[in-house]
Amino acid sequence: MRIKYLSAYIIYFLVLVLFFSLVSSAEASVCRDLQGHQICIISIKRSAKNYWEYRAVVSVDGVKRPLEIYNCRQQNKVEEDGTIVPFDEVDPGKLICSYFQKN
Repeated sequence: MRIKYLSAYIIYFLVLVLFFSLVSSAEASVCRDLQGHQICIISIKRSAKNYWEYRAVVSVDGVKRPLEIYNCRQQNKVEEDGTIVPFDEVDPGKLICSYFQKN
């Protein structure tokens, strides 16, 4: 009877280990250096309607930014509060637009 419970504990332990190993790999991000700043794309989703727009959460030098909409056609971004801002010299939008540019 104890062997039966032992095998159940082993299976439970293996399932937990497998779950946590998959969760950590899902948090991988694409990081690039742009003019001395490290820009990481944490999550990104392309608009189905406007293929030139990307909704992305990025971090610049380790500081996570809120979700922003990057418009690669007009080279601007829509911030969380709805403000439209053109890309800066060091802007994650430049990385996003160049990295996912259609050939």
